[in-house]
Amino acid sequence: QEQLVQSGGGLVQAGGSLRLSCVASRAISSINLMAWYRHTPGAQSELVASILKGGDTNYRDSVKGRFTISRDNAKNTLYLQMNSLTPDDTAVYYCYSRARIGAPVYWGQGTQVIVSS
Repeated sequence: QEQLVQSGGGLVQAGGSLRLSCVASRAISSINLMAWYRHTPGAQSELVASILKGGDTNYRDSVKGRFTISRDNAKNTLYLQMNSLTPDDTAVYYCYSRARIGAPVYWGQGTQVIVSS
């Protein structure tokens, strides 16, 4: 069973930056899809960004140009670089992995990001 351990996050002022990391317990080079989701109380979880094994990325409109998702296969780590943060980015962020269609889905433990105005 795969484990995803997150780090990063915290409290930052609006306009600041944070980087989230997600280390997998096994090699991620064969994992087709990795992603970051976020959840705020009283709202549905949102897909923030995703990255495929080949490097193709996708972002929700509200973070385009500000967030960058990347994966380092040598370190078995997924990243989310978040710049120009706004209070609307405040949420608990979760990393996600799915090796292939139909395979089990794994989640990180969650990381709180708070952006103060």
